[in-house]
Amino acid sequence: MNKIKMPKQIGWLIPGLQVKRWFALIFVGAIMMTLGTLILFDIKPVFYTMQFISKVANNISTEWLAFGIIMIGAAFFFKGWRMTNLSMLDISDNRDSDILLENLYRKRKLNRGPRIVAVGGGTGLSMLLSGIKNITSNITAIVSVGDDGGSSGRLRESLGILPPGDIRHCMTALADDEDLVTKLFKYRFDNGEGIEGHSFGNLFLTAMCEITGDMASAVKASANVISMRGRVLPATLDDMRLAAKMKDGRVIHGESAIPEAKGQIDKLFSVPQDCKAMPEVIQAIREAELIILGPGSLYTSVIPNLLIKEISQEISKSNAKKIYVCNIMTQPGETDGYTVSDHVKALLKHAGVEHLVDAVLVNSNLPDQPSEKYKEQGQFPVIADTAEIRKLGVNICAKNLVEPNKDGLIRHSARKVARAVYYWYRKEQKNGR
Repeated sequence: MNKIKMPKQIGWLIPGLQVKRWFALIFVGAIMMTLGTLILFDIKPVFYTMQFISKVANNISTEWLAFGIIMIGAAFFFKGWRMTNLSMLDISDNRDSDILLENLYRKRKLNRGPRIVAVGGGTGLSMLLSGIKNITSNITAIVSVGDDGGSSGRLRESLGILPPGDIRHCMTALADDEDLVTKLFKYRFDNGEGIEGHSFGNLFLTAMCEITGDMASAVKASANVISMRGRVLPATLDDMRLAAKMKDGRVIHGESAIPEAKGQIDKLFSVPQDCKAMPEVIQAIREAELIILGPGSLYTSVIPNLLIKEISQEISKSNAKKIYVCNIMTQPGETDGYTVSDHVKALLKHAGVEHLVDAVLVNSNLPDQPSEKYKEQGQFPVIADTAEIRKLGVNICAKNLVEPNKDGLIRHSARKVARAVYYWYRKEQKNGR
Protein backbone atom coordinates (compact mmCIF):
# COMPACT_ATOMS: atom_id res chain seq x y z
CA MET A 1 0.00 0.00 0.00
CA ASN A 2 1.47 3.34 -1.06
CA LYS A 3 2.06 5.87 1.67
CA ILE A 4 -0.04 9.02 1.27
CA LYS A 5 2.10 12.13 1.25
CA MET A 6 0.56 15.20 2.80
CA PRO A 7 1.32 18.65 1.35
CA LYS A 8 3.98 20.57 3.27
CA GLN A 9 1.51 23.43 3.70
CA ILE A 10 -0.55 21.22 6.02
CA GLY A 11 2.25 21.64 8.57
CA TRP A 12 1.00 25.16 9.19
CA LEU A 13 -2.19 23.66 10.64
CA ILE A 14 -0.41 21.61 13.34
CA PRO A 15 -2.19 22.11 16.70
CA GLY A 16 -0.47 24.50 19.04
CA LEU A 17 1.23 26.79 16.50
CA GLN A 18 -1.34 29.51 17.24
CA VAL A 19 -1.77 30.53 13.60
CA LYS A 20 -5.21 29.08 12.78
CA ARG A 21 -6.91 31.64 15.00
CA TRP A 22 -5.27 34.39 12.99
CA PHE A 23 -6.36 32.73 9.74
CA ALA A 24 -9.93 32.92 10.99
CA LEU A 25 -9.56 36.51 12.17
CA ILE A 26 -8.10 37.66 8.83
CA PHE A 27 -10.82 35.74 6.96
CA VAL A 28 -13.68 37.31 8.95
CA GLY A 29 -12.10 40.76 8.62
CA ALA A 30 -11.71 40.36 4.85
CA ILE A 31 -15.35 39.28 4.45
CA MET A 32 -16.62 42.20 6.55
CA MET A 33 -14.52 44.77 4.65
CA THR A 34 -15.71 43.35 1.33
CA LEU A 35 -19.37 43.41 2.35
CA GLY A 36 -19.05 46.91 3.78
CA THR A 37 -17.47 48.21 0.58
CA LEU A 38 -20.16 46.65 -1.62
CA ILE A 39 -22.95 48.04 0.57
CA LEU A 40 -21.31 51.48 0.52
CA PHE A 41 -21.57 51.57 -3.29
CA ASP A 42 -25.13 50.21 -3.20
CA ILE A 43 -24.20 47.05 -5.05
CA LYS A 44 -26.48 45.01 -2.78
CA PRO A 45 -24.08 42.10 -2.37
CA VAL A 46 -26.33 40.02 -0.18
CA PHE A 47 -29.34 40.33 -2.51
CA TYR A 48 -27.45 39.52 -5.69
CA THR A 49 -25.43 36.76 -4.05
CA MET A 50 -28.57 35.07 -2.73
CA GLN A 51 -30.25 35.51 -6.13
CA PHE A 52 -27.28 33.89 -7.85
CA ILE A 53 -27.15 31.04 -5.35
CA SER A 54 -30.91 30.52 -5.76
CA LYS A 55 -30.56 30.14 -9.51
CA VAL A 56 -27.59 27.82 -9.29
CA ALA A 57 -29.24 25.78 -6.54
CA ASN A 58 -31.94 24.72 -9.00
CA ASN A 59 -29.31 22.74 -10.89
CA ILE A 60 -26.73 21.91 -8.17
CA SER A 61 -27.21 20.69 -4.62
CA THR A 62 -27.01 23.64 -2.22
CA GLU A 63 -24.77 21.71 0.17
CA TRP A 64 -22.23 20.85 -2.53
CA LEU A 65 -22.31 24.37 -3.90
CA ALA A 66 -21.65 25.89 -0.48
CA PHE A 67 -18.88 23.41 0.24
CA GLY A 68 -17.20 24.11 -3.09
CA ILE A 69 -17.31 27.87 -2.61
CA ILE A 70 -15.92 27.60 0.91
CA MET A 71 -13.06 25.32 -0.13
CA ILE A 72 -12.08 27.42 -3.15
CA GLY A 73 -12.25 30.60 -1.10
CA ALA A 74 -10.23 29.07 1.73
CA ALA A 75 -7.57 27.82 -0.70
CA PHE A 76 -7.21 31.26 -2.32
CA PHE A 77 -7.18 32.99 1.04
CA PHE A 78 -4.61 30.70 2.65
CA LYS A 79 -2.31 30.79 -0.39
CA GLY A 80 -2.46 34.56 -0.52
CA TRP A 81 -1.90 34.94 3.23
CA ARG A 82 1.06 32.56 3.18
CA MET A 83 2.76 34.14 0.18
CA THR A 84 2.22 37.62 1.57
CA ASN A 85 3.88 36.74 4.87
CA LEU A 86 6.74 34.86 3.24
CA SER A 87 7.31 37.83 0.94
CA MET A 88 7.43 40.26 3.88
CA LEU A 89 9.89 37.93 5.62
CA ASP A 90 12.01 37.81 2.44
CA ILE A 91 11.76 34.02 2.15
CA SER A 92 12.42 32.93 -1.40
CA ASP A 93 12.39 29.13 -1.50
CA ASN A 94 10.78 26.06 0.06
CA ARG A 95 13.78 25.34 2.29
CA ASP A 96 13.50 28.78 3.92
CA SER A 97 9.77 28.18 4.36
CA ASP A 98 10.48 24.83 6.04
CA ILE A 99 12.94 26.56 8.38
CA LEU A 100 10.28 29.10 9.29
CA LEU A 101 7.78 26.34 10.05
CA GLU A 102 10.41 24.47 12.12
CA ASN A 103 11.22 27.61 14.11
CA LEU A 104 7.55 28.29 14.74
CA TYR A 105 6.98 24.69 15.88
CA ARG A 106 9.98 24.98 18.16
CA LYS A 107 8.80 28.25 19.64
CA ARG A 108 5.15 27.31 20.13
CA LYS A 109 5.42 23.64 21.10
CA LEU A 110 8.91 22.74 22.27
CA ASN A 111 9.39 25.97 24.22
CA ARG A 112 6.34 25.06 26.30
CA GLY A 113 7.78 21.65 27.19
CA PRO A 114 8.93 20.72 30.71
CA ARG A 115 12.11 22.20 32.16
CA ILE A 116 14.55 19.29 32.13
CA VAL A 117 18.03 19.05 33.65
CA ALA A 118 20.18 16.17 32.42
CA VAL A 119 23.30 15.33 34.42
CA GLY A 120 26.16 13.21 33.11
CA GLY A 121 28.83 13.14 30.46
CA GLY A 122 30.27 11.18 27.57
CA THR A 123 28.22 9.54 24.83
CA GLY A 124 25.48 8.48 27.24
CA LEU A 125 24.39 12.04 27.95
CA SER A 126 24.59 13.11 24.31
CA MET A 127 22.42 10.11 23.33
CA LEU A 128 19.79 11.16 25.87
CA LEU A 129 19.82 14.78 24.70
CA SER A 130 19.36 13.71 21.09
CA GLY A 131 15.99 12.21 22.06
CA ILE A 132 14.89 14.73 24.71
CA LYS A 133 15.28 17.70 22.34
CA ASN A 134 12.25 16.43 20.41
CA ILE A 135 10.12 16.79 23.56
CA THR A 136 11.22 20.16 24.85
CA SER A 137 13.64 22.99 24.18
CA ASN A 138 13.86 23.77 27.89
CA ILE A 139 16.90 21.54 28.41
CA THR A 140 19.96 22.16 30.53
CA ALA A 141 22.74 19.61 30.18
CA ILE A 142 25.17 19.60 33.12
CA VAL A 143 28.40 18.02 31.91
CA SER A 144 31.28 16.57 33.92
CA VAL A 145 34.69 18.13 33.29
CA GLY A 146 37.07 15.46 34.55
CA ASP A 147 38.15 14.16 31.13
CA ASP A 148 41.93 14.04 30.68
CA GLY A 149 42.39 11.71 27.73
CA GLY A 150 42.73 12.04 23.98
CA SER A 151 42.36 15.38 22.22
CA SER A 152 40.58 16.92 25.23
CA GLY A 153 43.39 15.93 27.55
CA ARG A 154 46.05 17.38 25.25
CA LEU A 155 44.23 20.71 24.97
CA ARG A 156 43.66 20.76 28.71
CA GLU A 157 47.33 20.26 29.50
CA SER A 158 48.73 22.58 26.86
CA LEU A 159 46.26 25.48 27.15
CA GLY A 160 44.83 25.08 30.64
CA ILE A 161 41.20 24.98 29.50
CA LEU A 162 38.38 22.70 30.59
CA PRO A 163 38.19 19.54 28.46
CA PRO A 164 35.89 20.27 25.50
CA GLY A 165 35.15 16.69 24.38
CA ASP A 166 32.01 15.83 26.38
CA ILE A 167 30.69 19.37 26.02
CA ARG A 168 31.12 19.10 22.25
CA HIS A 169 29.15 15.84 22.14
CA CYS A 170 26.25 17.44 24.02
CA MET A 171 26.26 20.54 21.82
CA THR A 172 26.05 18.51 18.62
CA ALA A 173 23.25 16.37 20.10
CA LEU A 174 21.17 19.50 20.80
CA ALA A 175 21.83 21.11 17.40
CA ASP A 176 18.86 21.53 15.05
CA ASP A 177 20.79 20.04 12.14
CA GLU A 178 22.40 17.31 14.22
CA ASP A 179 23.81 15.26 11.36
CA LEU A 180 25.67 18.14 9.71
CA VAL A 181 27.02 19.60 12.96
CA THR A 182 28.11 16.15 14.14
CA LYS A 183 30.05 15.53 10.93
CA LEU A 184 31.68 18.94 11.20
CA PHE A 185 32.54 18.78 14.89
CA LYS A 186 33.74 15.16 14.73
CA TYR A 187 36.05 15.83 11.80
CA ARG A 188 39.51 14.83 13.00
CA PHE A 189 42.75 16.09 11.50
CA ASP A 190 44.93 13.17 10.43
CA ASN A 191 48.05 15.25 9.92
CA GLY A 192 49.43 18.72 10.50
CA GLU A 193 51.90 19.74 13.14
CA GLY A 194 50.13 20.59 16.38
CA ILE A 195 46.62 19.74 15.20
CA GLU A 196 47.05 16.06 14.29
CA GLY A 197 44.54 13.94 16.24
CA HIS A 198 42.40 16.91 17.27
CA SER A 199 38.75 17.17 16.23
CA PHE A 200 37.44 20.35 14.66
CA GLY A 201 34.84 20.69 17.43
CA ASN A 202 37.46 20.63 20.16
CA LEU A 203 39.57 23.25 18.37
CA PHE A 204 36.49 25.38 17.70
CA LEU A 205 35.51 25.38 21.40
CA THR A 206 39.12 26.07 22.38
CA ALA A 207 39.22 29.10 20.10
CA MET A 208 35.87 30.32 21.43
CA CYS A 209 37.15 29.85 24.97
CA GLU A 210 40.16 32.05 24.21
CA ILE A 211 37.89 34.70 22.69
CA THR A 212 35.16 34.75 25.36
CA GLY A 213 37.30 34.06 28.43
CA ASP A 214 35.94 30.77 29.77
CA MET A 215 34.28 27.55 28.64
CA ALA A 216 30.78 28.51 29.79
CA SER A 217 30.86 31.71 27.73
CA ALA A 218 32.33 29.82 24.80
CA VAL A 219 29.49 27.30 24.82
CA LYS A 220 26.88 30.05 25.11
CA ALA A 221 28.34 31.93 22.15
CA SER A 222 28.66 28.74 20.12
CA ALA A 223 25.01 27.85 20.74
CA ASN A 224 23.97 30.75 18.53
CA VAL A 225 26.23 29.54 15.74
CA ILE A 226 24.87 25.98 15.55
CA SER A 227 21.27 26.75 16.64
CA MET A 228 20.94 24.57 19.73
CA ARG A 229 17.76 23.51 21.47
CA GLY A 230 18.56 24.06 25.11
CA ARG A 231 21.91 24.83 26.70
CA VAL A 232 25.04 23.02 27.86
CA LEU A 233 26.80 23.95 31.09
CA PRO A 234 30.04 22.58 32.54
CA ALA A 235 29.39 21.39 36.09
CA THR A 236 32.19 23.64 37.35
CA LEU A 237 34.72 26.09 35.96
CA ASP A 238 37.35 24.82 38.42
CA ASP A 239 40.21 22.65 37.16
CA MET A 240 38.57 19.45 38.42
CA ARG A 241 40.63 16.24 38.29
CA LEU A 242 39.40 12.78 39.23
CA ALA A 243 41.06 10.20 41.45
CA ALA A 244 39.89 6.86 42.79
CA LYS A 245 40.77 4.87 45.86
CA MET A 246 40.66 1.18 44.97
CA LYS A 247 39.59 -1.58 47.33
CA ASP A 248 43.12 -2.97 47.25
CA GLY A 249 44.44 0.35 48.65
CA ARG A 250 45.80 1.87 45.44
CA VAL A 251 45.00 5.47 44.57
CA ILE A 252 44.62 6.10 40.84
CA HIS A 253 44.78 9.63 39.46
CA GLY A 254 43.17 10.67 36.18
CA GLU A 255 39.83 9.79 34.61
CA SER A 256 41.40 7.86 31.75
CA ALA A 257 43.61 5.84 34.11
CA ILE A 258 40.82 4.68 36.44
CA PRO A 259 39.23 2.05 34.15
CA GLU A 260 42.70 0.91 33.10
CA ALA A 261 43.63 0.12 36.72
CA LYS A 262 41.59 -3.10 36.49
CA GLY A 263 40.39 -3.10 40.06
CA GLN A 264 37.31 -2.45 42.17
CA ILE A 265 36.64 1.18 42.98
CA ASP A 266 36.01 1.93 46.64
CA LYS A 267 35.60 5.68 46.41
CA LEU A 268 35.90 8.36 43.78
CA PHE A 269 37.03 11.87 44.70
CA SER A 270 38.00 15.09 43.00
CA VAL A 271 41.16 17.17 43.22
CA PRO A 272 40.53 19.74 44.56
CA GLN A 273 37.67 18.39 46.65
CA ASP A 274 35.89 21.73 47.07
CA CYS A 275 35.04 22.50 43.44
CA LYS A 276 32.27 25.07 43.10
CA ALA A 277 29.26 24.70 40.85
CA MET A 278 28.43 27.40 38.36
CA PRO A 279 25.55 29.65 39.56
CA GLU A 280 23.66 28.85 36.33
CA VAL A 281 23.87 25.14 37.18
CA ILE A 282 22.34 25.66 40.61
CA GLN A 283 19.62 27.90 39.19
CA ALA A 284 18.75 25.34 36.51
CA ILE A 285 18.36 22.59 39.12
CA ARG A 286 16.14 24.80 41.27
CA GLU A 287 13.87 25.59 38.32
CA ALA A 288 13.77 22.03 36.94
CA GLU A 289 10.59 20.00 36.66
CA LEU A 290 12.45 16.82 35.73
CA ILE A 291 16.03 15.83 36.60
CA ILE A 292 17.71 12.94 34.78
CA LEU A 293 20.94 11.28 35.88
CA GLY A 294 22.81 9.18 33.33
CA PRO A 295 23.15 7.08 31.35
CA GLY A 296 26.90 6.89 30.96
CA SER A 297 30.00 5.62 32.73
CA LEU A 298 29.03 5.51 36.39
CA TYR A 299 32.34 6.61 37.93
CA THR A 300 33.77 8.77 35.16
CA SER A 301 30.69 10.51 33.74
CA VAL A 302 27.77 10.58 36.20
CA ILE A 303 29.27 10.54 39.70
CA PRO A 304 31.86 13.31 39.03
CA ASN A 305 29.00 15.81 38.88
CA LEU A 306 27.71 14.61 42.25
CA LEU A 307 31.11 15.13 43.87
CA ILE A 308 30.33 18.85 43.68
CA LYS A 309 28.37 19.10 46.91
CA GLU A 310 26.26 22.06 45.82
CA ILE A 311 24.92 20.02 42.91
CA SER A 312 24.13 16.96 45.05
CA GLN A 313 22.43 19.05 47.72
CA GLU A 314 20.32 21.01 45.25
CA ILE A 315 19.18 17.82 43.51
CA SER A 316 18.25 16.33 46.89
CA LYS A 317 16.24 19.43 47.87
CA SER A 318 14.54 19.77 44.49
CA ASN A 319 10.82 19.04 44.15
CA ALA A 320 11.37 17.97 40.56
CA LYS A 321 10.74 14.39 39.45
CA LYS A 322 14.09 12.62 39.49
CA ILE A 323 15.11 9.51 37.58
CA TYR A 324 18.36 7.64 36.97
CA VAL A 325 18.84 5.92 33.59
CA CYS A 326 20.93 2.85 34.36
CA ASN A 327 23.45 1.40 31.92
CA ILE A 328 22.49 -1.75 30.05
CA MET A 329 25.88 -3.47 30.30
CA THR A 330 28.58 -3.48 32.96
CA GLN A 331 31.75 -1.53 32.24
CA PRO A 332 35.16 -3.19 32.72
CA GLY A 333 37.28 -1.42 35.32
CA GLU A 334 34.29 0.47 36.74
CA THR A 335 31.20 -1.65 37.33
CA ASP A 336 32.31 -5.27 37.00
CA GLY A 337 29.63 -7.50 38.53
CA TYR A 338 27.36 -4.55 39.41
CA THR A 339 23.59 -4.94 39.60
CA VAL A 340 21.17 -2.03 39.18
CA SER A 341 21.01 -1.55 42.96
CA ASP A 342 24.83 -1.39 43.08
CA HIS A 343 24.70 1.50 40.62
CA VAL A 344 22.14 3.34 42.74
CA LYS A 345 24.09 2.66 45.95
CA ALA A 346 27.24 4.12 44.37
CA LEU A 347 25.32 7.27 43.40
CA LEU A 348 23.91 7.69 46.92
CA LYS A 349 27.25 6.99 48.56
CA HIS A 350 29.17 9.61 46.59
CA ALA A 351 26.41 12.22 46.62
CA GLY A 352 26.11 11.91 50.40
CA VAL A 353 22.45 12.96 50.35
CA GLU A 354 19.01 11.40 50.60
CA HIS A 355 16.26 11.50 48.00
CA LEU A 356 18.66 11.71 45.08
CA VAL A 357 16.33 9.87 42.69
CA ASP A 358 12.70 8.74 42.75
CA ALA A 359 13.10 5.94 40.24
CA VAL A 360 15.58 4.08 38.08
CA LEU A 361 14.92 3.32 34.41
CA VAL A 362 16.22 -0.07 33.27
CA ASN A 363 16.18 -1.99 30.02
CA SER A 364 13.72 -4.88 29.89
CA ASN A 365 14.75 -6.43 26.59
CA LEU A 366 18.05 -7.75 25.26
CA PRO A 367 18.86 -9.12 21.78
CA ASP A 368 18.66 -12.90 21.45
CA GLN A 369 22.31 -13.11 20.42
CA PRO A 370 24.47 -10.32 21.87
CA SER A 371 27.84 -9.86 20.23
CA GLU A 372 30.60 -12.16 21.46
CA LYS A 373 32.75 -9.05 21.88
CA TYR A 374 30.99 -8.33 25.15
CA LYS A 375 32.11 -11.60 26.72
CA GLU A 376 35.62 -11.11 25.38
CA GLN A 377 35.75 -7.67 27.02
CA GLY A 378 34.16 -8.88 30.25
CA GLN A 379 30.88 -7.00 29.78
CA PHE A 380 27.59 -8.48 30.91
CA PRO A 381 24.00 -7.28 31.24
CA VAL A 382 23.24 -5.28 34.39
CA ILE A 383 20.79 -7.36 36.43
CA ALA A 384 17.72 -5.55 37.78
CA ASP A 385 17.53 -6.79 41.39
CA THR A 386 14.11 -5.27 42.07
CA ALA A 387 13.85 -6.15 45.76
CA GLU A 388 17.18 -4.52 46.61
CA ILE A 389 16.29 -1.43 44.59
CA ARG A 390 13.04 -0.94 46.49
CA LYS A 391 14.86 -1.28 49.80
CA LEU A 392 16.67 1.91 48.83
CA GLY A 393 13.34 3.72 48.53
CA VAL A 394 13.64 3.87 44.76
CA ASN A 395 10.99 2.71 42.29
CA ILE A 396 11.91 0.76 39.20
CA CYS A 397 10.69 1.45 35.67
CA ALA A 398 11.46 -1.26 33.10
CA LYS A 399 11.09 -0.54 29.38
CA ASN A 400 12.54 -1.74 26.10
CA LEU A 401 15.33 0.79 25.58
CA VAL A 402 17.49 -1.02 23.01
CA GLU A 403 17.98 -0.01 19.40
CA PRO A 404 17.93 -3.09 17.13
CA ASN A 405 21.38 -3.81 15.76
CA LYS A 406 22.26 -6.47 13.19
CA ASP A 407 25.75 -6.82 14.68
CA GLY A 408 24.34 -7.79 18.08
CA LEU A 409 25.67 -4.61 19.71
CA ILE A 410 23.55 -3.32 22.57
CA ARG A 411 22.93 0.39 22.38
CA HIS A 412 20.38 2.71 23.95
CA SER A 413 17.83 4.11 21.53
CA ALA A 414 17.65 7.89 21.99
CA ARG A 415 14.00 7.89 20.96
CA LYS A 416 12.99 5.03 23.26
CA VAL A 417 14.86 6.37 26.28
CA ALA A 418 13.45 9.88 25.86
CA ARG A 419 9.93 8.54 25.42
CA ALA A 420 10.21 6.23 28.44
CA VAL A 421 11.51 9.03 30.66
CA TYR A 422 8.82 11.43 29.50
CA TYR A 423 5.99 8.89 29.97
CA TRP A 424 7.25 8.15 33.48
CA TYR A 425 7.35 11.87 34.23
CA ARG A 426 3.79 12.44 32.98
CA LYS A 427 2.53 9.45 34.93
CA GLU A 428 4.16 10.73 38.12
CA GLN A 429 2.60 14.14 37.52
CA LYS A 430 -0.82 12.61 37.00
CA ASN A 431 -0.55 10.56 40.18
CA GLY A 432 0.57 13.64 42.12
CA ARG A 433 3.69 11.99 43.52
